[in-house]
Amino acid sequence: MRKNTLWQNSSLIALSGLGGYVLSLTGVSIGWLVGTLLAASILSFWKSKWLANAGYNTAIKPHWRHVGQAILGIELGQNMNLSTLDAFQDNYIVITVMLLLSIVFALFSGLILWRFSKADMITSLFGTTPGGISAMPSMAEEVGANTIVVSIVQLIRIFLVVGTIPLLASYWHAGNAAAVPPAVMAQTNAANSGAVFHFLSFIWTVALALAASCGYFAIRKIKFPAPWLVGGMLGTAAAQMLGSSFIGENLAPWWPHQLIILAQIFIGANIGSRLNKEMFTGAARIAIVGLLSSLGLVLALVFCSVFVSKITQIPLVTCILAFAPGGVAEMATTSLALHADSGFVVAVQSLRLLTIFLILPPFYRLLHRQSAQQEVKPKPGAVK
Repeated sequence: MRKNTLWQNSSLIALSGLGGYVLSLTGVSIGWLVGTLLAASILSFWKSKWLANAGYNTAIKPHWRHVGQAILGIELGQNMNLSTLDAFQDNYIVITVMLLLSIVFALFSGLILWRFSKADMITSLFGTTPGGISAMPSMAEEVGANTIVVSIVQLIRIFLVVGTIPLLASYWHAGNAAAVPPAVMAQTNAANSGAVFHFLSFIWTVALALAASCGYFAIRKIKFPAPWLVGGMLGTAAAQMLGSSFIGENLAPWWPHQLIILAQIFIGANIGSRLNKEMFTGAARIAIVGLLSSLGLVLALVFCSVFVSKITQIPLVTCILAFAPGGVAEMATTSLALHADSGFVVAVQSLRLLTIFLILPPFYRLLHRQSAQQEVKPKPGAVK
């Protein structure tokens, strides 16, 4: 029976991954995740007869999502290195204020979505939190939120950011283009070095995997949401910083891009396989309100970036990409294309993810518990 389930899950993930491959041909950085999610959603939503006749259960086991979360956690944790510490040390006041503002703006945006749509509060808050399409739906599922609504709102914000922020940054960058600075070239070479196999890099990869496992057990012990993602990221970040500090330079593990593609496929397939018609109740209104609230969030952080640029003398393009509510990969790629300080961009984006993952999920879970207790609490004067 277990072997049959493994075969079913593996084949469904592979079939859903074809959708990710097709969408990845468009050049969209999150194409693998979105395409896989859409393909798995279609298979689950219509419950294809040929799958049913073959004895398939379209629901994919959660451990596939956990594997994807673990890979994603190690990927995010790697970004927390010596450059991250330097960037935070030089601008810690500004970064701290912006991180807090990001949280406040995200909460306000979620409350707007909850107030003017049919989504419940916990789903609205997870949907508007700038934690990424790969992470937030997975974390939301563990506290009972509507993962499809979370995915829809996250996708709207990601597409809005990716479609507008690079253009906006390019507008300010126009006329100021210069030769690629040596630091940027070094960052580009470091980003590409992970795909080349070296024995020492592989050993460091194994060490980071062990650190991620330790982080998982530590986070699981305190019953934190998404322990593979959060614990893996924290464990990897700790090992990366300690190891790099001991050696005196940033250590680069062997980390081919195919691993991130695999993580996107696992997470997208698992979320999409749990789709049902009830999840789309009020989806049209949610999409409209989600678009407006996401637009407000993006504009608020752009205005804050302009202010930060003026008081710190950090280039405006770098500030916009660093504080935009998009993903680390998307903003880092754009920063390299525009010759911005990609180290600062990755550092700030990673620190915001770390802050969000540590603070907001427990807070959302507490709100969820309190709202659930209020719903079951008998009203005054009710007959017992």
